[in-house]
Amino acid sequence: MIQTVIKRDGRIVGFNEEKIVTAIRKAMLHTDKGEDLQLIRQITDHISFKGDPQMTVEAIQDLVELELMKSSRKEVAQKYIAYRNQRSIARKAKTRDMFLEIINIKSNDITRENANMNADTPAGMMMKFASETTKPFVDDYLLSDEVLESISQNYLHIHDKDYYPTKSLTCVQHPLDHILKNGFSAGHGESRPAKRIETASILGCISLETAQNEMHGGQAIPAFDFYLAPYVRNSYIEEIKNLEELHGQDYSHLYQKELTDYLSQPLDGLSDEERILQHAINKTVVRVHQSMEAFIHNMNTIHSRGGNQVVFSSINYGTDTSAEGRCVIRELLKSTYQGVGNNETAIFPIQIWKKKRGVSYLPEDRNYDLYQLACKVTARRFFPNFLNLDATFNQSEEWKAADPQRYEHEVATMGCRTRVFENRFGPQTSIGRGNISFSTINLVRLAIECMSIANPEERIARFFAKLDAMLEVTARQLHERMEFQKSAFAKQFPLLMSALWLGCEKLKANDTIASVINQGTLGIGFIGLAECLVALLGKHHGESDEAQELGVKIVTYMRDRSNQFADQYQHNYSILATPAEGLSGRFTRIDRKKFGSLPGITDRDYYTNSNHVPVYYQCSARHKAEVEAPYHDLTRGGHIFYVEMDGDATHNPEVIMRVVDMMDQYNMGYGSVNHNRNRCLECGYENSISNLEQCPKCGSKHIDKLQRITGYLVGTTDRWNKAKLAELDDRVIHP
Repeated sequence: MIQTVIKRDGRIVGFNEEKIVTAIRKAMLHTDKGEDLQLIRQITDHISFKGDPQMTVEAIQDLVELELMKSSRKEVAQKYIAYRNQRSIARKAKTRDMFLEIINIKSNDITRENANMNADTPAGMMMKFASETTKPFVDDYLLSDEVLESISQNYLHIHDKDYYPTKSLTCVQHPLDHILKNGFSAGHGESRPAKRIETASILGCISLETAQNEMHGGQAIPAFDFYLAPYVRNSYIEEIKNLEELHGQDYSHLYQKELTDYLSQPLDGLSDEERILQHAINKTVVRVHQSMEAFIHNMNTIHSRGGNQVVFSSINYGTDTSAEGRCVIRELLKSTYQGVGNNETAIFPIQIWKKKRGVSYLPEDRNYDLYQLACKVTARRFFPNFLNLDATFNQSEEWKAADPQRYEHEVATMGCRTRVFENRFGPQTSIGRGNISFSTINLVRLAIECMSIANPEERIARFFAKLDAMLEVTARQLHERMEFQKSAFAKQFPLLMSALWLGCEKLKANDTIASVINQGTLGIGFIGLAECLVALLGKHHGESDEAQELGVKIVTYMRDRSNQFADQYQHNYSILATPAEGLSGRFTRIDRKKFGSLPGITDRDYYTNSNHVPVYYQCSARHKAEVEAPYHDLTRGGHIFYVEMDGDATHNPEVIMRVVDMMDQYNMGYGSVNHNRNRCLECGYENSISNLEQCPKCGSKHIDKLQRITGYLVGTTDRWNKAKLAELDDRVIHP
């Protein structure tokens, strides 16, 4: 008698005879005689009782074929066999067609799934070949039946599913101070500890680039200014020593001299010692500036993931008030403002300014001048974005202004929005932690399926029941993936599990990573709250107080359930306001095919990202802030607030400050400003005119149209998929 079944991925599950019943019934329904329930039950019982205690799926299917061939319904056996063969042929045909589209560099949603990846290069093609052929393997061998059903019904999307078999994690905030002090080994050669600012800058790049090849998500440095500050002082001392050698004098008393700031100044009129001091400062500033230039240049040119994609990198900074930390911040901002290459805007790293009262927010604060500079840079170069450390959910009781390591208690974010801070299993910090994996629920699909219920209360109650079921499936899927990831060995991640992840110093090469990755988070994401509300109430949260009340109730329910899952599974679950790129169109396309074009729901090529007010909805920036603000506290896995600005932002950096003011007023965690920026690739001319097709200076039509897609920048919309291009066309200004 069959008791257990060995699935294709090796998992052993209980035998379910109803699966045999369903398979035979489907085959019978495709014949002229139709179904024969008595024969179905007879064959099923025979296989169930005569089979071995444990059998594989394939062996059971073989028995079904044999029993059907021995029965009087041999035409059913033919249909059953044909169906199995058709599935195999269909998979091969689908793979062939997909490969041809990649080979012929066709612009479609497969090749334009990620706007930061060039799928047209040989390395990019290899990545897509691998990605698209790995996903079916994951479906067949690694996912449960309930997850596969949820995906097929368009309720759920597993992010980075192609990386599932690698057991890799999503992202991490690098403890760069450990790298700089101790150096590291990533399997081939070692990097020595840093001694000067130039080396520190390079090691920062190498750390990000190396880890990117070990992970499927982004890389971030949580306290860029604090980490590099000591190497500014080292470089200053080095310059003093150079002057000692030049003049044959002892200036050692200047080595640790307290400096107010590192500002280049003329040497005229200074006394001998003042001249020595200022000369060393001037030299140091030049070196810091060049190091920041090199860092930005490297992060836009060093490729990872097989050579087809620059590192998805982010850096957080702004709260180091030391002279050295301020020097790092100032020269980084100046370099960013100047641009790379022929004065073009740097796509990476995504820069995040950490705004903090008492540090940089008010005129009397030590770093207020740098905050003003940051707003000026953002007005021209889109970055930095702004992280509000004063939001109630971003504060830590451990943070003390006099603590030289206070950055350990500051939130840091990945530039696209991913946030890691709360921790049930260790310190509340972002450092050395990251997201393990995340999956996204299609709220719109759940709501559409409830639209036929006339009674509003019953309709909404039914929606919450369906949402609860999907939350259960998603939490279980994330748990199962994490259990699979836990089986990886530390040696599979030479840098990540030797120098970056919190607690990794305890691991030996052949230890599994199970004991440390619970410090990370599992993200339950969602998409299309706006369209969901339209389906349930007829209006979205930007245009209706009733819809806003329901929207907050929905996301609050998700947050509360994620907390329950954290208790149940003993993981750090959190709700993520998903930064959907290819997904925003995929969900919509499938739902429209089934339900048709529903006004305000499926009539566009995309669903609105997470909890945002729709990009096409005309409203003020303040109203948008009022609506979206409550969701930031609920989505601690990550969120972002955008304002679309009209005109040339370079002449109006004050608007950036007003956005940060709104974030502070409405208790929002993270945000930025979008605006137009065109650049002629021939002569370098820049302006902010919408839909510019030809350079007004040289007449060239080679125009670089810089736009933000889901938190990061893309230098050309040529790599955007159809859905995101449609969203871009719909964006309106928020006055």
